[in-house]
Amino acid sequence: MSFIIWMTGLPCSGKTTIAKKLSEHIPNLAILDGDEMRELLSPNEDFSRNGIISHNKKVVNITKLLLDHNVSVCVSKISPFVENRKDARKVLTNYNFLEVYVKCSIDSCEKRDVRGMYKQARNGEISNFIGIHVTYEPPTKPELIVDTENSTINDAVQKILDYLDKNKLRKNIK
Repeated sequence: MSFIIWMTGLPCSGKTTIAKKLSEHIPNLAILDGDEMRELLSPNEDFSRNGIISHNKKVVNITKLLLDHNVSVCVSKISPFVENRKDARKVLTNYNFLEVYVKCSIDSCEKRDVRGMYKQARNGEISNFIGIHVTYEPPTKPELIVDTENSTINDAVQKILDYLDKNKLRKNIK
């Protein structure tokens, strides 16, 4: 039984790190990382609201294709707009959809930012940066919230695995 874990949160909140750790516990989990997907699917798309929405739709379509082939997917993507995530849930309504809000303050995200994106955004070197220029809209009703500011990555991973087990989504792939 395939499922989708849609992780959303500010840049540098820990989404990709959690996704990689999850893949150690879930065989054949496809990870669709937002940065990698943008480079592959939308290299010339801007970071305007319309650009973000367009890119999100592409990721949703790839996700659906994988799920149709019984591949479980973890999307690790900022997906800053409630509207985007609602659209994803609607398109993927026939699948086991788990929205995970990777909660972390902007201050902590900035401290974790090894690439210096927040600093570049604050200095005007990057425009339309989510969390600085573009408002991130936290989920209103995610299935799970993992607080990476106040707990470890391993705690976050375990919380997701516990949810999958409780809902019998991992039973066939252990």
